Amino acid sequence: MSDMNAEVYAIPLAAGDLEVSVHRSLEPLEMVCGFAARRNPKRGFLFVSKVLGRHIPVKPSVMRQTYRDLAAAIADDLPGPVLFIGMAETAICIGTGVFDEWVRRSGRGDALFVHTTRYALDAAPAFMFREEHSHATGHNVHVPVDPTDASLMRAARTLVLVDDEASTGRTFANFIRAARGFCTGVERLVCVVLTDWSGGRAKAILEDEAGMRTDFVSILEGEYRFKPNPDAPAIPMPDLEGDGRSRSDMLLPNHGRLGVRRDPCAPAELADRLGLRAGQNALILGSGEFVWAPFRLAEELEARGMDAWCQATTRSPIMLGHAIGSVLTFRDNYGDGIPNYLYNVRDRRYERVVLCLETPAHSADPELVAALGADIVCY
Repeated sequence: MSDMNAEVYAIPLAAGDLEVSVHRSLEPLEMVCGFAARRNPKRGFLFVSKVLGRHIPVKPSVMRQTYRDLAAAIADDLPGPVLFIGMAETAICIGTGVFDEWVRRSGRGDALFVHTTRYALDAAPAFMFREEHSHATGHNVHVPVDPTDASLMRAARTLVLVDDEASTGRTFANFIRAARGFCTGVERLVCVVLTDWSGGRAKAILEDEAGMRTDFVSILEGEYRFKPNPDAPAIPMPDLEGDGRSRSDMLLPNHGRLGVRRDPCAPAELADRLGLRAGQNALILGSGEFVWAPFRLAEELEARGMDAWCQATTRSPIMLGHAIGSVLTFRDNYGDGIPNYLYNVRDRRYERVVLCLETPAHSADPELVAALGADIVCY
């Protein structure tokens, strides 16, 4: 698809030349995303969201408004039950937020949110699928422990799939193929992304794959072309798959891996204990897949008049340059022994950094804690 009125941008990266065309956007491109080079031979470029709260710190009010904008474009009268799926790790917070806003607005009581995970839990598996271009390709989906939630998930008539971006639609298509044997009554599909770079092709691919009406919702629509640099040095990608071991300590608290029907967070008491003052500059940092509760804490602090920012650590290996100004590399807190990363923090100054964990405090890499001067909060 081409658009004579599209805004075209050329971005030279270490791995090759990226060209993007923006056809429609609620905000200027520079407010929505930047760009960087992946340390990944399967895909040399990365769309770096400025509203995601993953690779770049974001105000929680900006994140919340993004959830509202996306949820407002989803019909209230979807055939129910409605199953929302957030794709780990980047779309866990977006997925929860869009679900939260849609339920608030629609008043529906027949909706469930589940996010995919890189971990195999002590819970019944529903299915798994792969994200071929990713740094960690495997996704697990588990059956909710609550029987009502499990029944709702199996009976879903609408799937709302949420990811940070769409470039080909293959990840969504892989999910649909894997889910067919579990969610057998689906008749409507909604795909929600921050940025759709497929030029309309992802929607067409998914309608063909799913064989049903498919709505596509995004903040920005466009397309891209990437020309790899044949002279770029080969950069090996670190092992970021982990061992997928079962981790019973990750079953509680459940913020989506095993399904939620309402926001599970009540951040006021924790905000009281932190003792932060109005006007104080603070970074609230999530860890890996544990992101919704830290976001809700940052949102509570911002509502109290604090200069709160929200971000999360990641497995995603990215080169310095362009939208990536700094990087910290450290040991993950889940015992996988794989490197994790935190971007764009060394070049900023915070009076307080709060590292939020769903694992014990001793699981945090002491070098990361020391580099940030962070307080640790365990849920």
